[in-house]
Amino acid sequence: MSKAAPSFTCTACGASHRKWSGKCDACGAWNSIIEEAPLSTGPKPLGPKGRAIPLSDLSTQDAALPRAASGMEELDRVLGGGLVPASAILVGGDPGIGKSTLLLQAAAAFARRGVKCLYISGEEAAAQVRMRAQRLGLQEAPVALGAETSLRDILTTLDAERPGLAIIDSIQTMWLDTVDSAPGSVSQVRAAAHELVTFAKRRGVAVILVGHVTKEGQIAGPRVVEHMVDTVLYFEGERGHQFRILRAVKNRFGPADEIGVFEMTGAGLSQVTNPSALFLSERGQAAIGSAVFAGIEGTRPVLTEIQALVAPSPLGTPRRTVVGLDSGRLSTILAVLEARCGVPFAGLDVFLNVAGGMRVTEPAADLAVAAAILSAREDVAIPPETVLFGEISLSGALRPVNQTENRLKEAAKLGFSQAIAPSRSKLGIVEGMSVREIPDLTAFVGEIFGAG
Repeated sequence: MSKAAPSFTCTACGASHRKWSGKCDACGAWNSIIEEAPLSTGPKPLGPKGRAIPLSDLSTQDAALPRAASGMEELDRVLGGGLVPASAILVGGDPGIGKSTLLLQAAAAFARRGVKCLYISGEEAAAQVRMRAQRLGLQEAPVALGAETSLRDILTTLDAERPGLAIIDSIQTMWLDTVDSAPGSVSQVRAAAHELVTFAKRRGVAVILVGHVTKEGQIAGPRVVEHMVDTVLYFEGERGHQFRILRAVKNRFGPADEIGVFEMTGAGLSQVTNPSALFLSERGQAAIGSAVFAGIEGTRPVLTEIQALVAPSPLGTPRRTVVGLDSGRLSTILAVLEARCGVPFAGLDVFLNVAGGMRVTEPAADLAVAAAILSAREDVAIPPETVLFGEISLSGALRPVNQTENRLKEAAKLGFSQAIAPSRSKLGIVEGMSVREIPDLTAFVGEIFGAG
C-alpha cells in the first residue's frame, strides 16, 4: 500500500500546498505554512451497525424557535430577534475593536434575564476579565467565569454546568489534545470548532466563538468554520471614530446584512438607536463635495454622508482613493460620467470618503457618489435638505432600488424635505417629502449641475 503524501496548509488563510515554502502564494503570509499529518489509512466501510434516521415531510409543523432576548436591542436585532438555543455563533473583528467588551456586556445582559452564562477566556486571566467587568460596572452580574485553553476540560465543564450560553474567547487559543499541531493552527481551529458546534447541537447550549481576523479583515483560519456555525457576525469600526457596527454576514435564524450600532464610551459600549443621526451629527450647512445617501442596512434605513474631493493631479496617473466604498465601483461611475455624460476626469485626482467611518456596499449609493463627485468638480453644493439614492447602469440609466418608502421616511424623520430618485421607482406618499424623479445620469448632470 502506498504511503499517503504529506499535506501542507497555511495557518493564515487555510490554503493547501504540495510542499513547504516560506511564503503562502494565496495570501502572502510568511512562515505560516505547516505540515498536517495525513490519514494512515483510507476510510473504512461502516458495516450494518447504523440505525435508520427518522424522516418527515416538508409540511411538518414544528413549534417556532424559542428565543432569549438580551435587552440590548441592537444585539437582538442582529441575532434575528434574540438568542436561539443550540445555536453556534462566530464573532470576528480587528484586535482591540471591542469584541471582548461587547460579549462580556452581552453575557451580563443575558444572565440578568435568567439565562445561565459561562464566559471562558483563553487569552486573559480571570483576574483581567474581572477588572474589565468592574470597569464596565458588571461585577454584580451572575456570570460564571473561567480561564482555560484545554478544550477537553472546557467541554467537561460545560457538560456538567449545562449553561444556556457559553462564550469562548477565542477559538484560536483552544487546544485539543487529539490533534498534533499548535494552538491557532488550521487543524486545531477546525477540530475545536467542530467539537464545540457538535456539543452545542447535542446539548442544546448556545455557543458564541470569538475569532481573530487577518489583515484583509477575514476571520483567520479555515473558511469551513464559517460554514459550521449558524451565524457569522463581524464587529467593525475605525479606531479614530467612537462608534462600532455589529454586522451579520450569515444568519440561519434571521436576516443577513443586518447591523447593530454601538458607541464606544468610557463605560463600555452603549447602543445607538438612531444611527442616521450619529452619522450626520457633524453635518452643517451646504458643503461642496457632500451628498447624503439614504441607504438600507439589513432591514433598517440608514442615512450617511458621502464626501468627495476632486483636485488637479501632479502625477501621470491620477489617484483614486476610496474609504468606505468599493474602489471598483468608483472607477465604474467615473467611466460612465466620462463616456455617457461627457464629464472628463483626466488629470484629476478623486478622493471619496463615507463620513464617520461607515462602510457602504449597496449599489443604490451610486447616484449619491456621482453627485458628490460632480459637486466637488463643478464647485456646486447639493442643497442640504436633499437626499439621493439610485443605481447607475453602464448605459447611464438610473435603475430603481428597493424599499424606497422606508428610505424617504427615515429622511423625513431627520428633517430632509427633498429626494432625488430614479424614474419608475415605486414611491409611496411620505408626508413632508417631495421627490424628483430623473431617468438617467445625463439628465441628472444637466438639471442639477448644468454641466455635460
